[in-house]
Amino acid sequence: MTRAEIQQVKQRFGIIGNTEALSRAIDVAIQVAPTDLSVLITGESGVGKESFPQIIHQYSRRKHGQYIAVNCGAIPEGTIDSELFGHEKGAFTGAIGERKGYFGEADGGTIFLDEVGELPMPTQARLLRVLESGEFLKVGSSRVQKTDVRIVAATNVNLVQAISEGRFREDLYYRLNTVPIQIPPLRERGEDVLLLFRKFAADFAEKYRMPAIQLTEDAKKELLAYSWPGNVRQLKNITEQISIIETNREINAAILQTYLPTQNMQRLPALMGTRESKGFESEREILYSVLFDMRQEVAELKKMVHNLMAERAGQVSQVGAVVATPVVTTTHQPSVPAIIHTVQQPQPAVRRDDDDIQDTEEYVEETPLSLDEVEKEMIRKALERHHGKRKSAAKDLNISERTLYRKIKEYDLD
Repeated sequence: MTRAEIQQVKQRFGIIGNTEALSRAIDVAIQVAPTDLSVLITGESGVGKESFPQIIHQYSRRKHGQYIAVNCGAIPEGTIDSELFGHEKGAFTGAIGERKGYFGEADGGTIFLDEVGELPMPTQARLLRVLESGEFLKVGSSRVQKTDVRIVAATNVNLVQAISEGRFREDLYYRLNTVPIQIPPLRERGEDVLLLFRKFAADFAEKYRMPAIQLTEDAKKELLAYSWPGNVRQLKNITEQISIIETNREINAAILQTYLPTQNMQRLPALMGTRESKGFESEREILYSVLFDMRQEVAELKKMVHNLMAERAGQVSQVGAVVATPVVTTTHQPSVPAIIHTVQQPQPAVRRDDDDIQDTEEYVEETPLSLDEVEKEMIRKALERHHGKRKSAAKDLNISERTLYRKIKEYDLD
C-alpha cells in the first residue's frame, strides 16, 4: 500500500502515529484481510491491538457479516465453552434454555479473541477443531455444528514460553499464528508520543469544554524519555488527569513528573537483578517478588542485630563468667524470594546489675522458594481464610475466578 492509503486507514480507525513499525502492521493487516487466514496480533498491554481486527474485518469479504469481540480473560473457566460454542437446554445447572454461542452467531463473519493466551486447555482443543474443520459441539450436545468464521486472536502473553510451560497448545499456536502482526510498544514509537498527547489533549478539551493543555520544551523531552509501561492507555489516562486537574494550561517538566507515578517501576529490572529475564506474566507477580525480597532484607537486618546483641552479651559475661556466643552465618540471595521461620534457642543466663534476665537468641532459618511456590502458598492461605470459597478467595487475591481455578488445578490444591 502507498503511504497515502495507509494514512487513510489511520484516519478511518483513529490510529495516530507515523512510526514505520506501526505503518508496517497496518499494511500487513490490509494485505491479509481479503483472505481467510487466521491472524495473531501480539504486543504489550495498552498498545492498541483492538483496532487491527476491525481493520481486517472491514477490508474483508466478511465486512457485512457479524464482528464479535470476545475477551477470553474476562470469562470464567466454567462458562467459557458455553459462551463460545453454545449449550443445549439442561446441559448444566442453570441452562434453562438453548444458547447459540459466539461461533454460531458469527457464522459468515469475524471473531476477535482477545487475550487468547488465557484460554483453558480444554477450550483450546475445541478452538483447534474449529480452525481445522469449522466444526464444533455445543455443551451437552453430540450433534456436530458447522460454522464459517474468520478468527483473529490477540495476546500480550509470550505464547512460546506458555507452550514450554504446558499452558498453551503448540498446534493451536501454529494454527493461530498463520499471519503474525506485531504492534510496537509506545516507548519505541519516538515522536508518536507527542502526536498522541496532542490528540488526547484536544479530545479532552472538547469533552470538558476547556482550553487544551500544551507542553513546554522540557516537558516534551520528559514525555519522550519516559518508558510508558502502560503504553497508549497510560498516556491517555495521564493526559486526562492533567487536563482536569491543572488550572495552568501550559505544562512544564516539573508538573508532568508529578503525573508519572510509576517512574520507580522503570528501575525495577535493576532492583530485581536477573529476574528481568524470567518474563513475569503480570504486575502482581512483580510486586509479590519485590515484597518477598524486602522481607528477606528485613531478615538480614535482624541477623545483624542479633549478632551485635550476642557480641554485647559476650562482653558483659566476661565480668562474671565466660559465656559461649552462638555464631550465625548469613547467606544473601538478593534475587530469590524466601519465607522466614524463627526458631527459639535457649541462651545461658547473663548476670546484670539489677536482676537475672534469661536472654534468647533468634536464629533465622531461610527456605528459598520459587515464585510458583510463593504463589501456591498465597492461594492456599486465601482458600483457608475463606473456607474454600473460591469466589471470595479470588476477590481477596484480586484475580478472576477462572484464573484461580486454573491455578488450583496447576498447583493441585483441590
